[in-house]
Amino acid sequence: MRSGDRGSESFGALLRFFREQAGMTQEGLAKHVGYSKSQVAMVERGERSPKGQFVEIADRVLGAQGALLVLAEKEFGNSGLRPWTEDYLAEERKAAALHVYQNHVIPGSLQTEAYARAIYGCHCPALDDDEIDRRVAARQERQQLFQRKPKPIVSYVLEESTLTRPLGGPAALKEQLLHILDIGQLRHVEIQVMPHARQAHAGLNGAMILLETPEHRQLAYVEGPSGGYFVSEQPDLGELFARYGILRAQALNPDESAKLIDEVAEGL
Repeated sequence: MRSGDRGSESFGALLRFFREQAGMTQEGLAKHVGYSKSQVAMVERGERSPKGQFVEIADRVLGAQGALLVLAEKEFGNSGLRPWTEDYLAEERKAAALHVYQNHVIPGSLQTEAYARAIYGCHCPALDDDEIDRRVAARQERQQLFQRKPKPIVSYVLEESTLTRPLGGPAALKEQLLHILDIGQLRHVEIQVMPHARQAHAGLNGAMILLETPEHRQLAYVEGPSGGYFVSEQPDLGELFARYGILRAQALNPDESAKLIDEVAEGL
């Protein structure tokens, strides 16, 4: 179990105390917080940290009057991430396959430290230095995706505009592009570019992330400025996977894409 996923026995014991005081079963709490019964049990045993809005909802429905919130802050700290991002990252860390289409910036799982820092540096409303540091560290941790065993299947389709927007300045962008080329050489990763010259394509509705869980269940994740959500039901899920397949067919192949990325980097 990764250290970032480890829970707290103290928090788990307090959660169990308030749940039993409220006369609620693990299954009943699970329905409130959007977890399965087994996941609630793992949190109570200290085997898993609570993600997303688990603590806020549990504190409210169990009448803990803030006690769970205070202990959670002490035990787990604050990553600076939004609750829906925490929920997504929990799935990304264990995904058997990950497929990403991005049309504005380089995807988070590919970002260098300098590039990520430039993105958070222009956040609105402005973030303080400590929060930027926390968010950059969390983003860098995602790169363990590429060293995991068993290796996940990973693919990206990037709009050409993401390769040319000079976030952080030319030096930071060049470092970022060279990093993408290095990751693209991994046998389990394919990176493709959607060229400017493509007048229309299947991704014009916006960015998307597709995942396959270790149990081979498919999920899609869509995020906007005010929130993110999972798509797990048909026909919407099937349509997103179909759209991504068409996107890959319309984009430059991996070799052509690497050549274009190298040319852009050389021009910086």
